[in-house]
Amino acid sequence: MATATTQTPKREAFGSRNVFILSAIGSAVGLGNIWRFPYVAYEGGGGAFLIPYLCALLTAGIPLLFFDYAIGHRFRGSAPLAFRRMHRRAEPLGWWQVLICVVIAVYYAVIIAWAAMYTWFSAQLTWGPGNENDFFFIDFLRSADVAEVGISTDFVPQVGLPLVAVWLIVIVIMALGVKRGIGRANMILMPLLTVMFAILVVQSLFLPGAMDGLNAFFTPNWEALGDPAVWASAYGHIFFSLSVAFGIMVTYSSYLKRKTDLTGSGLVVAFANSGFEILAGIGVFAALGFMAQAQGTEVAGVASSGIGLAFIAFPTIVSQAAGGSIIGVLFFGALVFAGVTSLISILEVIVAALQDKLGWARIRTTLTVSIPLAIVSMALFSTTTALSVLDTADAFVNAFGIMAVALVAVIVVAWLLHKLPALVDHLDRRSSFRVGRVWMLLVGALAPLVLGYLLVTELISKISEPYGGYPGWFLAVFGWGMVIALVVIALLLSALPWSGRSHAKDDPEYDEFLTEEDYEPDAETSSIPLIATSEPHATEKGAGA
Repeated sequence: MATATTQTPKREAFGSRNVFILSAIGSAVGLGNIWRFPYVAYEGGGGAFLIPYLCALLTAGIPLLFFDYAIGHRFRGSAPLAFRRMHRRAEPLGWWQVLICVVIAVYYAVIIAWAAMYTWFSAQLTWGPGNENDFFFIDFLRSADVAEVGISTDFVPQVGLPLVAVWLIVIVIMALGVKRGIGRANMILMPLLTVMFAILVVQSLFLPGAMDGLNAFFTPNWEALGDPAVWASAYGHIFFSLSVAFGIMVTYSSYLKRKTDLTGSGLVVAFANSGFEILAGIGVFAALGFMAQAQGTEVAGVASSGIGLAFIAFPTIVSQAAGGSIIGVLFFGALVFAGVTSLISILEVIVAALQDKLGWARIRTTLTVSIPLAIVSMALFSTTTALSVLDTADAFVNAFGIMAVALVAVIVVAWLLHKLPALVDHLDRRSSFRVGRVWMLLVGALAPLVLGYLLVTELISKISEPYGGYPGWFLAVFGWGMVIALVVIALLLSALPWSGRSHAKDDPEYDEFLTEEDYEPDAETSSIPLIATSEPHATEKGAGA
């Protein structure tokens, strides 16, 4: 009779707490830190925005980060397995998060490909002075209107070829595993990203007009604090910025050693992420100040966010500034590195879930996940209608995917399963400071209220008028249809049986957690580690734990 040890391979783990912290920061620090936060802060009152931002970080962002850490570390599994070990009927929450990552992965990769090409373009100023807008939309993307052409199949080689390269790189990293792949990639890329962005910020500060940009960014508009939309914007940004509710931090924390300081690690990750955002704001607005002076206008006239900031405003700055090519290479190179570290964390959610469910080897699972995603990514985002599909999918998966699953997960765990006391006990046993009842109040009461408000606001906005002016059929497929499909498929995946080779079988390390904490699982939870087997010895062990 095989033992649990011979049946189930030892779960992968990060080499050290520092590697985990760098990997978690690498996941959190993504494209949004660089191209979204500066504009959100500027529009939200400049320097005054730091007040709602810090409130959101301390009362929602960090508590929900601890929430994910506690679930992943306590139940030692990918998102579906961790939620199932908590309670059998909670498994769909994990698959919902996995499917959100599937959607994000297929479009996130193409933005990295754009940034990679613009790193090369910056060295040669390929777009030409004054032609930045037309170059991006017409020459580079060859964008077409979906209302006129439908879903295009016209291949855009300057997008498709670097997109293939991006997928090949991340597939290699993922195939190497948690320690040799993800851990080492972050140990290399995160220091490089930090150095590159620090140099970019310093160079931007010496541009003419930089102080005008910084004044626009930091000058407080105290009246903005009375606007509920500003506070909602701060909370909304924090939820997305820290990678909570993606399943990422649940998965990453499951790779930690048993006695890791969870809350201490979480604080380092949260404040490092915020520090990078503020650094990005300084660099971006110093450069925008130069751009405004060069064009003889106010900073408000050139301030933008997202794709407009990255691929139109910054190329304009590169064209006009002395040493602009260096600024461009640093900026777009930083986008590539930030994007890769985030993309591998997104893919790890999917790979880990299938490994746990099917018990497959790492390389087999990586290829099974990545190749189909790469094909879909190529089919949708290396064509002339890629930008419209990306814009719609991103808007809907953020509003009705991430926020919705976060709201449901908090309600289920806190109010239906009453698991917050067990999670707070787990955090307090392994942390540099105790979170106690304050954390339970923030997660169980404040978070649902804020998430509910944000979700209702988004729902009203999307229903009141067609998003982006896109055709109804297009929104039905890539907007509303997609978010409904995520929930339906999550339920179907939860109904599938777990493989006999599944990692959900006896896990000696998980059993040690149960014994050490004297945790009493409920009747349904007690059989979760054994869902793939009915051996008598295993059942006795699960019940006794």
